[in-house]
Amino acid sequence: MDERATGSGARSDVAWPARSGPAHGPGWALRPARTADIERIAELRAVVLRADLERLGRYDEHRVRQRLRDSFSARHTATLMIEGELAGCVTVRPADGGQLLEHFYLAPHHQGRGLGSAVLGTLLERADARGMTVRLQVLQGSAARRLYERHGFVVEAQDPIDVFMVRATGAGAAAAPLP
Repeated sequence: MDERATGSGARSDVAWPARSGPAHGPGWALRPARTADIERIAELRAVVLRADLERLGRYDEHRVRQRLRDSFSARHTATLMIEGELAGCVTVRPADGGQLLEHFYLAPHHQGRGLGSAVLGTLLERADARGMTVRLQVLQGSAARRLYERHGFVVEAQDPIDVFMVRATGAGAAAAPLP
C-alpha cells in the first residue's frame, strides 16, 4: 500500500492519491489531514449538514461541530483540495474487517458537478483492490444517498434519523449503468 505520512507523523491506513485529474473542473488532490485542520473541517460539516439536520429537527449549532471534533482522526482523514482551497474532506477507518467511510463533505459550491463521484470512485477502487467491504451512514432524506446508491451501496438498516449502508467489494462495477 502506498502509505503517506499524516500531519501528526503517524502513518495513514488509507493510501490517499496525491493528485487526480479534472472532475468536471479543476484538478483535485487529497492530502492527509493535519490536526490543525479540525476547525475548518468542523465548520464545513456544520455548513453541509445544516439543512438536513434542520429538516430532521436535529440541528444544534454547537453539537454539529463537536461531534466532528470528538471523532476526528488525522490518521484516517484526508482533505480535498482544489487550487489551494479546502473543498471537502473524507474519513476512511478500518472497521469490522472492512472500512467505514465517514465525514465525507464537499463545500456546497463544489457539489453537483461530479467531484463527489470522482473522489468516492477513487476511494472505492482502492477498497476493491484490497477486497474491503465499505460501510457508511447518511441522514434520512439526504441527497448524498443517491450518490452512494449509484456507487453500489445498499441499505443495511435505518432508523428515523440515519440510513446505514454497505457496499460489498466490486459492487460499484455491478451497479454502474451500461453505456
